[in-house]
Amino acid sequence: MNTKWMLAGLMAILMVMLAACGSGNKTIEPTGASGSSQTEQSQSEQANTSSQNESGADEGGETRTIEYLGQTYTIPAKVQKLVIAGAMEAMEDAAALGVHPAGAISVGGSFPEMFAAITADAVSIGEKQQPNFETILGLKPDVILGSTKFTAEVQEKLRKIAPTILVSHIATDWEANLRLMGELGSKQQEAEAILAQYKQDAEAMQASIKEKLQGKRVAAVRIRGTQMYVYPPDVYFNPVLYDEIGLEVPAQVAAAKTQEAISVEQLAEMNPDYLFIQFATSESGETEQAYNGLKNNAIIQNITAFKQDQVYVNVVDPLLEGGPAFSRIKFLASLQQHLDK
Repeated sequence: MNTKWMLAGLMAILMVMLAACGSGNKTIEPTGASGSSQTEQSQSEQANTSSQNESGADEGGETRTIEYLGQTYTIPAKVQKLVIAGAMEAMEDAAALGVHPAGAISVGGSFPEMFAAITADAVSIGEKQQPNFETILGLKPDVILGSTKFTAEVQEKLRKIAPTILVSHIATDWEANLRLMGELGSKQQEAEAILAQYKQDAEAMQASIKEKLQGKRVAAVRIRGTQMYVYPPDVYFNPVLYDEIGLEVPAQVAAAKTQEAISVEQLAEMNPDYLFIQFATSESGETEQAYNGLKNNAIIQNITAFKQDQVYVNVVDPLLEGGPAFSRIKFLASLQQHLDK
């Protein structure tokens, strides 16, 4: 099937879901950590040492258990008020499934436009790294979705307000993250439909362009402040490029262990044939200046992607995390537009 039609089908699923978006202390008790990382085990220990006066329950006192990344969580039988704090991955999953949080993360004091469909009635509970505990407490949430990047102190404060699940920031956990949101928002079937359609589209995209781009170098970099960064093959948008589509991994990307700065000279050594550059001016006013300086650099101008006008800037919203389903769908559609010509 033509990849354009398949991707259009997946985007249509998202649009339908977004269009449908219109209208006493509790603690969580995770049990079982088989297969979890040391970080997750540490988080489980912290949860078990927190006060356990009452398990998560709805107004009728009913609870249920859900599984997420090897942990079992006790939450209210019906989740009516969901708060998302710190986990932009969860914001993207909510957008993909049309789940309306009661409290959500703001960026620079307001909700990003890409989340407009799910935040019309939401209250800002603070910025990504600065949750407002008083506001969250006032919302009386049934469940809080925090971030695995939160400090132990922040985790503990959230757990004292309501059952709290720390959403993984690891890109390879994207399917589990989407299913978690589907479970909390009673959108399990929609989550499975998105996953199935995306995998079908990615396979079609691979069949369409992998041979065409054989021997070509494709890379995605991010500008933060005045510096360019690359990411490991399984981080940011890289899993789409190198795993799902099967493109060749540049040595500089393969060598990256985490977000790592890359110099002009290193980028020139990589010499990508196609280059995707992402930067958010909301993070720093320096980023756009850095990009303008970059494209006017004599060394950069000799890179194949720049010489052949195959540099694509902010092809998706620069605030997208890269790993979640919402990011992948939009980036895959952009790749189809720019690479499958």
